[in-house]
Amino acid sequence: MKPDFLRRSILVSFASSAALLPLPGLAADKVLKIGAALPLTGPLSPEGVRQRNGYQMWADTVNAKGGIKAGGDTYKVEMVYVDYQSNTPRAVQSVERLITQDKVDFLFGPFGSGAVKAASAVSEKYGVPMIAPNAASEQVYDQGFKYLFGVYSPNQTLTEPVAELVAKTQPTIKKVAILARNDLFPTAIADELQKSVKSRGIEVVYSEKFAIGTVDFGAAMTKMRSTTPDWVFIAGYTNDLILARKQMAEQGVSGKLLTMVVGAADRNFIKAVGPLAENVTTFAWWDVAAGYKSKDIFGSAENFGKLYEAKFNEPPEYAGAGSAACGVVLQMAIEKVGGVDKAKVRDAIAATDAMTFWGPVKFGPTGQISSLKPPLLQNQKGNPVVIYPPEIKRADLKIGFK
Repeated sequence: MKPDFLRRSILVSFASSAALLPLPGLAADKVLKIGAALPLTGPLSPEGVRQRNGYQMWADTVNAKGGIKAGGDTYKVEMVYVDYQSNTPRAVQSVERLITQDKVDFLFGPFGSGAVKAASAVSEKYGVPMIAPNAASEQVYDQGFKYLFGVYSPNQTLTEPVAELVAKTQPTIKKVAILARNDLFPTAIADELQKSVKSRGIEVVYSEKFAIGTVDFGAAMTKMRSTTPDWVFIAGYTNDLILARKQMAEQGVSGKLLTMVVGAADRNFIKAVGPLAENVTTFAWWDVAAGYKSKDIFGSAENFGKLYEAKFNEPPEYAGAGSAACGVVLQMAIEKVGGVDKAKVRDAIAATDAMTFWGPVKFGPTGQISSLKPPLLQNQKGNPVVIYPPEIKRADLKIGFK
């Protein structure tokens, strides 16, 4: 029997096997196989499921509209998923299997900066383009790889705006406490926040890491509380944040501002912590309120939001939207070159300069997007709302948490 993490689910959208058969006298549609290794079980499963939803949203929409037109061919999209059970070494193995055994044409990234950095060595080895959401750390893209692209802007594009907003509008916030999961992205974003706040005269009074898999934050909360911070910043993933937020309340850690990344705007977090989600600020790389209009298959951020909510019975957040954006970028590149030659598609992705429902997409020399202006969100009255940038904000920053 094959190990569980190598079992895969292949989803072909809006088409039964009979429907894919060609009519007499008509050429059959070709199939474009796209592989995605995801953490569909284990502690990172909330993130993995959101990512799969975004990939599938794009694939289903493409197939419903007749497929990808490339030259004289039409391709129906077939997504091939592998569950790597929230284990990064398995993610690497899964990507290799997708390429060598499943014979996928292109790859979408796994979850998180650590897994993407590790898995990208495999895609680079075989010359298979990989487009990744959920990987913002610049350390992912400094490897000199040609076949890796990411649709999340660098970490400082999030920490600089929030530090500037706090410094300008909340002069009584003088001290910040930082707690980060000992993983590539959480520690990288925590490091960037330290730089951003220190440059504005805000003192870092506590800075620690917690181990992957931590379930008891009691000791950290006790130390944090003793520093009497005005601002608490916790970086981890959805399940980490749920536990940490509950234990903050139990330990009496309070203050003027609480920022938690990533996943604090997710419905799973808001539902799990209830009233404790109120006034929590969080980073995002996209929100439907941005109102981008485009010529891709979704047409606008608003339309993407409607389609996503109708399909999954919840509003989209940036993880799902960013995953769908990977598909949009790949589709544009394939249509531009009129085929699926990997090297030519890679070059077309690198040269992308287009407005999409995700926003303006243009990649820098390392393959990381260089064109986004990410929003800052805060949970208010049970829902995440945009509080920055000014041109799309829906509410002002609120202070205080318990």
